[in-house]
Amino acid sequence: MKLKLKRLSIGYRTMKTAVGVIIAISLAQLLQLDFFVSAGILTILCIQPTKKRSIRAAVSRFIASLIAIFYAMIFFEGIAYHPVVIGMMILLFIPVLVSLRFADGFVSSSVIIFHIYSAGDLTGSLILNEILLMVIGFGTALIVNMYMPSIENKLEDYRFRIEVLYAKILHEMAQFLKEGKSDWDGSELVETAELLSKAKALAYQDVENHVTRLENKYYRYFDMRQDQYEIIERILPKISTLPVLVKHAQLIGDFLNDLADHVHAGNTASRYLGKLDDVKMEFSKLPLPNNHEEFQSMAALYQIIEELDSYLEIKKSYRGFTNKKTAEE
Repeated sequence: MKLKLKRLSIGYRTMKTAVGVIIAISLAQLLQLDFFVSAGILTILCIQPTKKRSIRAAVSRFIASLIAIFYAMIFFEGIAYHPVVIGMMILLFIPVLVSLRFADGFVSSSVIIFHIYSAGDLTGSLILNEILLMVIGFGTALIVNMYMPSIENKLEDYRFRIEVLYAKILHEMAQFLKEGKSDWDGSELVETAELLSKAKALAYQDVENHVTRLENKYYRYFDMRQDQYEIIERILPKISTLPVLVKHAQLIGDFLNDLADHVHAGNTASRYLGKLDDVKMEFSKLPLPNNHEEFQSMAALYQIIEELDSYLEIKKSYRGFTNKKTAEE
């Protein structure tokens, strides 16, 4: 059996890590620091997928390393430089880091602990040496991690693909209401759910890459579409289980076709709420049901109208942004 090897690729994070290691080790070596190679290790530990995570990692690791120096002073200088003492110290050190929420700084602080253990004597110059290693290692990681490639084109592509899917789903719903049948397999529903999940995750990553930004216009947009998707999931069973088709279904079908033709990122929900009110008015003018099945169908259609009202209210509360790929209404 042949094994298929994955194609070799070097991402921007890998490139930044390599550059950061070169800079950190070079600086530490230039300053003639002991254990200068460890500056590269500290840099590697701080390169994170986003800017905010990198800052949190650097702060957490720096504080954890300072605590490690304090523990080394107590255990090594107070007891002995012995492997058993290292084990005792770690038994007490880890719970403290966990309680202070600096657990992710354990590995980097362990580097500092082993430096002190190897030196066999905790002096002022050694403490300064370790602090400089931390400043160079963590600082270099923060600097190189300030560059993050723009992902707006990817987010825009997700937005466009989701809108195309929404239009398809709404058209299929309209066709069933107008004709009473459809050969639609519903695959767009599954695809939409997957795209929404991926899009929201990517949009959140963009938030994390802006230190002062607390939210992202795309994240708000995909969140809004997620809420609308849940309403679509509630509407579909009501449409597919209509006992009979009545004239009222034609009105909703025409409305859904119109809505499907104008799915975009702009906010024109108020306009469609007005059109939905017109549909409600037309509803009231149509004949009352003649039998129980027609009554059930009309009741279900009224529920669909209420769901569509909620669908549009969600869009109305959203502050839209300029649509680049889909024409405005």
